[in-house]
Amino acid sequence: MIPAYQRPETAILKERLREPPRFLIVVAGPRQVGKTTLVRSVLAGYPPGRYSFVAVDDPEDSSLPRADPGSAPTGRRAAAPRDGAWLVDIWQRARTAAQRSADGHILILDEIQKISRWSDIVKGLWDADRAQGLALHVVLLGSSPLLMRQGMSESLAGRFEPIHLSHWSFREMVDAFDFDLEDYLYFGGYPGSAPRIRDEARWRNYVNTVLIEPSIEKDILMMTRVDKPALLRQLFHLGCRYSGQELSYTKMMGQLQDAGNTVTLAHYLELLGNAGLIRGLQKYAGQHYRRRSSSPKLVVLNMALMSAGSGYTRAEAQADRGYRGRVVESIVGAHLHNTAAPDCRLHYWRDGTDEVDFVVERGQRLVAIEVKSAAVPAQLRGLATFEREFGACRRLLIGDGGIPLAEFLSYPAEHWF
Repeated sequence: MIPAYQRPETAILKERLREPPRFLIVVAGPRQVGKTTLVRSVLAGYPPGRYSFVAVDDPEDSSLPRADPGSAPTGRRAAAPRDGAWLVDIWQRARTAAQRSADGHILILDEIQKISRWSDIVKGLWDADRAQGLALHVVLLGSSPLLMRQGMSESLAGRFEPIHLSHWSFREMVDAFDFDLEDYLYFGGYPGSAPRIRDEARWRNYVNTVLIEPSIEKDILMMTRVDKPALLRQLFHLGCRYSGQELSYTKMMGQLQDAGNTVTLAHYLELLGNAGLIRGLQKYAGQHYRRRSSSPKLVVLNMALMSAGSGYTRAEAQADRGYRGRVVESIVGAHLHNTAAPDCRLHYWRDGTDEVDFVVERGQRLVAIEVKSAAVPAQLRGLATFEREFGACRRLLIGDGGIPLAEFLSYPAEHWF
């Protein structure tokens, strides 16, 4: 990895910390995309006394002064339970540091979601600080996208500004790890796995044990009620196997053991999507009420997830043309999802034999995208039919005869509007 490489969100965090503290700063995103690394790289520009990095599951940061300087030391702080009282104590000590410094203080709380009722406690503490005009920036990080989202939406509405880190893009992996297109198609965009790609067995073990299993076990099953955890795991593997394809819930139930009903599968698919693993795209239908009943199109959000369980080596994946077609379609869908602005919506469309691989919706504007990894037919009927039905839109062909795949992956989704 190039030592000087920094993700674009680094500059955003630096700018927020230069401003007076008006909002909580929440650095959010899937597991293992570099949230903690990014924050630590920004903190490296500050003297040690200006900030305190406190990880909920690590020994307490001794750089924080005690809230009451006259009190006796409490011994090994690592043994203290990580509960609401502990969080209040940490916060009060950061307040003390802010009051003693002319430049204020920065408190970073990593793995905040592991504290019960964390968002309610943070809300009360933050509101008290704002009432006093305290120069204390607070940065929150968490490895569970599901629980972070729940806390932010329920208790902290209007009090935070998110900095969202998604899976690493093709250009980022090229710039940081010297990937080429074939590397990215197979190994995907997890920075921690990049140093292991020359040993595919080692790489595959890392993806399965460090990325996939903790994402399911810690980010979903430990944080959300799931009545059928075995079914959720089966659904994840099914989604990886059928990525890039439309698959009805009826067909899913036919391939899953103890599949329950379509409501359960739809809910579990939503959990997998919120954890940054797999999305089920809904069919574009113009009217929003018609979209919920459609069969989902499954898309992995990082190609490493598809490759690790495929049974293919990198060379075998390149040689199988049918499999490669699904890979190319999956990576286009993942890229659109991961780089889309918050006000964009991603769909697919099908009417009989006419289809459009992806439809990106932003307000009243539409981009219809067809993906081809082989020879292109004389006329792209699906794109033409879609435009006749839904009105003028931008039509894109990705692959042979159109925009080269590497070029398409080099720009975010909004570029194509």
